[in-house]
Parts: sequence; C-alpha cells; structure tokens
Amino acid sequence: MTAHMLIKSDAEAPLIARGVDTQVIRALIYGGLAAADLLIVLGAFVGADLLRHSRLNDTLSHSYLLIVPVFMAVSLYSGCYTYGAVVSRSRSIPKVVGAFLAASGFTLVLIFALKNSGYLSRLAFFVGALFSLAGLVAVRMLVPQIIRRLGPRFFRRVLITDGGWSEAIPVGFERVDADGLGLRPELADPLMLHRFSQIVAGADRVVVACPVEHRERWSLYLKSVDCAGELLVPELHNVEPLGQDGVTGLAGVRVSVGRLDLRNRILKRCFDLAITAPVLVLLSPVMLLAAIAIKLESPGPVLFRQQRMGRANQLFDVFKFRSMYVDQGDQDGAQSTARGDQRITRVGRWIRATSIDELPQLFNVINGDMSLVGPRPHALGSRAGDELFWHVDRRYWLRHTIKPGLTGLAQVRGHRGATEVRADLTKRLESDIEYLSHWSVLSDIAILVRTAFVLVHRNAY
Repeated sequence: MTAHMLIKSDAEAPLIARGVDTQVIRALIYGGLAAADLLIVLGAFVGADLLRHSRLNDTLSHSYLLIVPVFMAVSLYSGCYTYGAVVSRSRSIPKVVGAFLAASGFTLVLIFALKNSGYLSRLAFFVGALFSLAGLVAVRMLVPQIIRRLGPRFFRRVLITDGGWSEAIPVGFERVDADGLGLRPELADPLMLHRFSQIVAGADRVVVACPVEHRERWSLYLKSVDCAGELLVPELHNVEPLGQDGVTGLAGVRVSVGRLDLRNRILKRCFDLAITAPVLVLLSPVMLLAAIAIKLESPGPVLFRQQRMGRANQLFDVFKFRSMYVDQGDQDGAQSTARGDQRITRVGRWIRATSIDELPQLFNVINGDMSLVGPRPHALGSRAGDELFWHVDRRYWLRHTIKPGLTGLAQVRGHRGATEVRADLTKRLESDIEYLSHWSVLSDIAILVRTAFVLVHRNAY
C-alpha cells in the first residue's frame, strides 16, 4: 500500500473530488459578500450625493461616507459573514439590517460630535440609507440560492459505514463504505490514517456508524482530523437525547471539533505569509551561502526531502538543507541523531547547531504544508527509545489537527534533539497539546520571539 494511492468510492454514492476544501469555498463566498456589501453601501451614498447635488460635493458635505468603514466593522463583528448568517434569509436579513442601522446611528453621532452636522445633506444621507438597505437585502435574497447550487462544495457531510447499513442515506450526506474500501481504524498504521484523511479531506462534518468495539478507534481517527466528527449510537435513539440530529434520524455523540474555525485559519495563514515572504528575502543570502558550502564539501543534492506527518495526519515532503553524507542519510528517520554523529558533515554540524538547516521549510510554509508555529513534523520512523512515537502515547495523532510548524512551544521550552527515552516524547507531546488548546495569534508571536533565543541550543546536533 502506497501513501498516495487513489481512493475510489462505492458506486452507490460517488464522492466528490478529493481535497476539495469547503472552507476555502466558504471563505470566497464570505469575501465576495463582504465586497458586494461595501460596493453597495458606497455606491448608494455616492449615488444619493450625485442625485442631490448633480456632482460629488466637497469632503465636509459627504462626511457621512464614514458610514462605509463603520458598517463593515460592525457587520464583521456581528457575524454577518458566517455560515449561520448566510444559509438562511430569516437569519441573514435581520443581521445585516441591524448592522447597518447600528452603523448609521453611530455615524450620525460621530458627525455631530465632530461638529460637521451643518454640512450634512440630510436628504442625501437618508436616500443613501434607503438605497443601501434595498441593495443589502436584495443580495441576501440571492445568496441562499447560490449556496444551494453549490451543495456539498459549500458544506460537505460524510457518512462512514463500518459494517452493514440497510437504511437510506440521510439527505445531504455522501456515504463511504469502509468495508468496500478496505478502510480500517488501525491506530498503529500511519498510512491508513493518511488514507482516511484523504477520504474526508475538506469535509465539514463526518459521521461514523460502526460496531461498539470499533468506536474508540474511530473516535481517535475523528479527533485527529480537522472536522466536526460524530459517532452514531443507535441504542440512544429511543431515548431521544437533547440535540439529536433530525437529519440522520439517529442519535449521535460528537467526539471532535475543528481546532481552528475558518476565521482563525485565514488569520493564521495571513500571519504566516506576512512574516515568511519578507523573511525569505532577508535570509536568501544566508541560504545561498549554506547551499554553496554544502555543495562544495560533499557530493549530492543541497536539499534533503523527507516524508512527514502533516495536518490531519496527511503525509507531505518536508525540505531541509542536507547535513549528512548522501550514502548515510536516514530517509525514514528511524535513527535519532546523536552527539558526534559520524553521518553528519562538517558543514552539517554548523547548520544544524544554528538551525540554518531548517530554513528551506519556509518554502513549505509558502506552499501551505506548514505554518511558522505549530507542532514539529516527525518522520514515520521516529522513535522514543525503541518504540515508535505513536506506540508511546496514542494521543500522538491528536497533535496533527493543525499544520506543523517551523518552531513550536515544545522547541522554545528546550525539548529538542534526540528522543532517547519515552519521556523525551511525552514532554513534547504535552507542550504540543497545550499549544493546540490555547492557540492565538499572540501565542504564535510570543513563540516566534522566544525562538530567536534558542536558535543555538545545546541539544541541536
């Protein structure tokens, strides 16, 4: 079984293209809606000003255009661009009308406070307000129709059946027949985890129907991917617990939620790109010198590529400057690097001690496989003592619910270097889970600042 084997669904319910990330599509919808709102409000007030004066008046006379940025701020804060606010007219219209009225009131108070009310064209203001409300409501009438046309590309639901399934597939769900695909919740098989992640890639909700004895393992599988995951518990159906899903008609237990919602994923990605792009330019001379030194000292490629576990336990190729002799490289990461390791070249010792060997991973960040801050990605053969990482602690898979990072909380706490005993991994795992539980942009900034003080570390060899 290869890591990148193609997965085909059963003929009963073919799956949509793998890797379709509905959160990206929703981000485009939300962004387009926000842009439309901005243009509607701006166009309405500019048009009202032209109707009133036959031309755009001076700055003071249309100072009420302050309503445009105020409205955008209020609408963002009030959640006008979220899933719940766009799928239903009964929710979206009151939200946007309320946001606009609040922005109008605040703008009028601000104009009076700045003593510009004498220049305010009341007719232009109220005509612009009416045009704005009409345009905002009209757009909200259309958006749900667009979303219905997108269907599973906007919000994807997957039902995984492990065992027989004789009932009808719930409306809006795709069925994945685990038996037919040879999909088993094997906790000791990273390639099976990778395969599972490929199947549910981009899904927003994953429901698993399985025998009782498989629930614990499926629960861990669901927790290891960035989605809302549920286990169906048919024996609770007659009890009718609160929150029972009327769509499936069966009682389920939610066992996982996405670590980062759409807003925070976009925020983290923008932060990564804003830092990485200038840093790449700034450090390009250092990277060029390192590449020349590596090439001059020993034959072989400048870069070392290795498969590692990424977000949602999907495999990706990580880039590093080659620090070992080519014929002694450890492609699987089965042998931890030791102090005075003979496999490492002289240039390799220097770039590892200064963490320069990690700089090519900035391209992994640009590519979207990694983030600046997150749990460090590990090779499949990594061991703590004589045990593979995931044999030491089953929580190991949970650290992959977000993208791996160039640096992380474990690294700035000094948990680096060889994992000679189980405790070496456990300490890193505890730090990784703590980071996942308390993520914020401020925590990423703090870790990046602290990283500057541990680039040269006694365990970096």
